Amino acid sequence: MNRRALVGCVVAVGVAALFARLGVWQLHRLAERRAFNAQFEHRLAAPPAPLDSIPGDTALAKYRRVRVHGTLDYDHQFVITGRSREGAPGVFLITPLRPDSGGRAVLVNRGWVYSPDASSVNAALWLEPERTTVEGFIEPLPARTRGGSQSASNARAWRELDYARATSELPYPIEPYTIVELATSPRPAGAPTRLALPEMDDGPHLSYAIQWFTFAAIALYGAVYLLWLEHRASG
Repeated sequence: MNRRALVGCVVAVGVAALFARLGVWQLHRLAERRAFNAQFEHRLAAPPAPLDSIPGDTALAKYRRVRVHGTLDYDHQFVITGRSREGAPGVFLITPLRPDSGGRAVLVNRGWVYSPDASSVNAALWLEPERTTVEGFIEPLPARTRGGSQSASNARAWRELDYARATSELPYPIEPYTIVELATSPRPAGAPTRLALPEMDDGPHLSYAIQWFTFAAIALYGAVYLLWLEHRASG
């Protein structure tokens, strides 16, 4: 075998090994994701727990079901802009709730409302009774985000909301997460469209693994083809 064919075969085999390793890595990622999904699905399926029983660690609190009684503070409500639903522009309404049990307030994502520019909304049209019982799941607040530009027309409208920004805007301490309110009964007048439970899917890992294994097979085919050409030339 001449040197050129030998080098080509070695490179092709090396590339095939690299692609196969990447395929195996994607399969490991798939297994990890399924394990995380199983954990979160278990939390979402559990009965709602009182707020004071939720772990302080946001990683342990994520997606836990919770029920809390308290008072909504509409004077310090936030709007999260740029949130579409079924192709329509809108916003999320984030309202602090002061629990009856005392302790820190918690932000409640009351749901989605239509907004023509996905930024401005007349929040007064979406007022529910201040005294309420909220049932939903925990969604941790990021400690701080780089983006999240503020709306020019609304000082409490943000593209993204994080814990540092929320605490700087509120006159009282809050939990480091939001409660995403779920529709547990017929929606009352003035209630936004509640959000659905998060979907747990496998993501793109399996398709990526198949792609990498396909590339590895193509590289190996190239090495075999080079050997065949070399054999034919020497024969």
